[in-house]
Amino acid sequence: MDIIVLRPGATSKELRHIINKLESRGFKANISKGTERTVVGVIGDTSKITEDEGNSFAAMPGVEKIHRIIQPFKLASRDFRSKNTTIKVGKHTIGGKKIHVMAGPCAVESMPVLLDIAKEVSKAGASFIRGGAFKPRTSPYSFQGLGEEGLKILAEARSVTGMPVVTEIMDPRDIHVILKYVDVIQIGARNMQNFRLLSEVGSHNTPIMLKRGLSATIKELLMAAEYIMAQGNDKVILCERGIRTFETATRNTLDLNAIPVIKKLSHLPVVVDPSHGVGKWDLVAPMAKAAVAAGADGLMIEVHTNPEEALSDGEQSLTPKKFSVLMKELKAVAKAVGRTI
Repeated sequence: MDIIVLRPGATSKELRHIINKLESRGFKANISKGTERTVVGVIGDTSKITEDEGNSFAAMPGVEKIHRIIQPFKLASRDFRSKNTTIKVGKHTIGGKKIHVMAGPCAVESMPVLLDIAKEVSKAGASFIRGGAFKPRTSPYSFQGLGEEGLKILAEARSVTGMPVVTEIMDPRDIHVILKYVDVIQIGARNMQNFRLLSEVGSHNTPIMLKRGLSATIKELLMAAEYIMAQGNDKVILCERGIRTFETATRNTLDLNAIPVIKKLSHLPVVVDPSHGVGKWDLVAPMAKAAVAAGADGLMIEVHTNPEEALSDGEQSLTPKKFSVLMKELKAVAKAVGRTI
């Protein structure tokens, strides 16, 4: 028993009785209210619930049926929520008809540089400004980011352009300072299975962009999302950013198969990061268009006014001019699949 489906018209008293009984057995309840029915997700090791105990829940007032989810991820599963989840961020809705583009530099370098980039991508049609204040780097000698100063610069870009801010968290100890400045918290690929970090961001209500790990399966990505959702935060956006394969022609292999596969298994919105997926600026545009055609709900694209001087990932960054051209091309692709940019 993983899901309890209530009858149409079930009362709040009946729902409270079910929740109390679950909590008395050591479980948590996740409530999803639809237009006709309310669904209660049972959080915990439900394998311990015997058949007789399951039948006792089925007999409770207000219960229509109980249902066991085969997949190990429950809250992220389409069995739990059949309709696509949409996530409101400011005036934007991720997961709806409009495909949102999150654009900006890999790392926040300075106020003048970021504001120039933010103004350019906003003018071209981007919905969000992205940039790293805390940078996970392979080498300890590489630029590690500006920390809180970088967050302040991002917040200033938001005030100037009106675009919500997306940035990465690396350490649970940084959560409160990040919450002061950020609209969407990104969990990077290297931290996809940092379960303590996932649980921490799950205990807050800010939307989370969860990037797929370097060698993670789709199941492992969805299980990581489950860690966040099990703590009460259901505002999870999944991000395909390429995986490590034997191919060396590109930085990673952008797995566009993941978009329809995830949408079949899960109700969560999917964003694609073609910049990290290919690692070469001239390949970003074709893969961005392919991602839209495959059903992506958003794109994350690296843009820099002077890529050759960028402190991080300049080789995969588009110039504002190239980004503007891409945005125009994306509109045609989106229209062909019944979406907008």
